[in-house]
Amino acid sequence: MRELVYPPVIKTALGVFKALNIRIRLEGTDQIPATGGAVLVSNHVSYLDFIFAGLAAHPAGQLVRFMAKKEIFDNRIGGPLMRGMHHIPVDRDAGASSYAAALKALRGGEIVGVFAEATISRSFTVKDIKSGAVRMAVASKTPLIPVALWGPQRMWTKGRKRLAPAAQRAGDDHRRRAHVPQARRRLRAGHP
Repeated sequence: MRELVYPPVIKTALGVFKALNIRIRLEGTDQIPATGGAVLVSNHVSYLDFIFAGLAAHPAGQLVRFMAKKEIFDNRIGGPLMRGMHHIPVDRDAGASSYAAALKALRGGEIVGVFAEATISRSFTVKDIKSGAVRMAVASKTPLIPVALWGPQRMWTKGRKRLAPAAQRAGDDHRRRAHVPQARRRLRAGHP
């Protein structure tokens, strides 16, 4: 299968992380097979987890086909990217076709990524884990590789603002001190 979308997405993400001085520590990447299928199962703490979990397979030269809720595929920006990277849409009300697509990918030598909690954990602790990842690994006779993520929740997660308001005010000390209470109120309201 030709990869026209995935490699540039990875290159862009790594470039952005480098430009923002975001350090990523990868451990255990030697556990990812260079060939053949595997189920990569991860905790879920942020909207960016697919990037970080997918990087685990990068040193092995593998790409991860993530299972993701179908609503992302319906998004006008995310949808074309998800389809272009050959990720697997999951209809939470009718998951049999997603399961079958994942098994086909695994048997075809692909790595399939699963967030077994099925949603982002707001408490950042592992929620109840669904059994689909284990069932896929057993049915496809592929290894089940656990991945633990920590840190992406600081960037963009469920229920948290993505960008905090920022303000800068220069001037004489005596004038600035007089406006501190007013400036605090404006910052709390999201206005610089």
